[in-house]
Amino acid sequence: MTVPNTARELFQTAYESRYTWDKNFPGYSADVQVMQGAEVYTGHIRINHDMSLEVTGVTDPQVEEGIYTQLQDIVTHRQRTPFEESHGKHEFVFGESDNTDAVEILVKGDSMDSNYKIRDGQVCQVRRVMGRMNFVIDTYESLDTGEGYIPTCYDATFHNVQTNQVTSILKFEDTYEKIGNYYIMTKQVVQEVIDGEKTTTEFNYSNIKLIKSAAV
Repeated sequence: MTVPNTARELFQTAYESRYTWDKNFPGYSADVQVMQGAEVYTGHIRINHDMSLEVTGVTDPQVEEGIYTQLQDIVTHRQRTPFEESHGKHEFVFGESDNTDAVEILVKGDSMDSNYKIRDGQVCQVRRVMGRMNFVIDTYESLDTGEGYIPTCYDATFHNVQTNQVTSILKFEDTYEKIGNYYIMTKQVVQEVIDGEKTTTEFNYSNIKLIKSAAV
């Protein structure tokens, strides 16, 4: 295996080492349970072969929206997009290494002003600016599937661009299981901290079934 020696090669290797679903991914359905404090909500979800989403049976519209947002995030990270399609027009340059041996990669030509850190062949930090907000995602643990890595313990810190004040922190712990040929999220615990107040939301997925092709 060739050792990456440019910023572009280093980032591309980490990008292409992520775990993604292949073109044969059939989609799946599952029951979902959401726990927020003493409140419990249930429903049903479906991610289709074309990555479209369905959330049904959830009585609270806000909770339903939260589930849908989470599924969109899952699809974004599991969907396979060629490197050239996502980053072909970007220029990559080395920044500085930190005391954990993470190498900073600065991206030029990216509308969201993204910067990354790479450690052990994986993206361990993402920094982006979105309007008046910037956020930093730090990954602490990941699952090696043998077909790519999946971040499993990470947090997102949001700052006000003008004041650099921290507005919120989200901490995630994700659990995956292999269903058929595919790794699928079975649980996510999210802790949100705003102004020192912490709330915890737990998503549990059960009765997961891959969708069989109508042609079978």
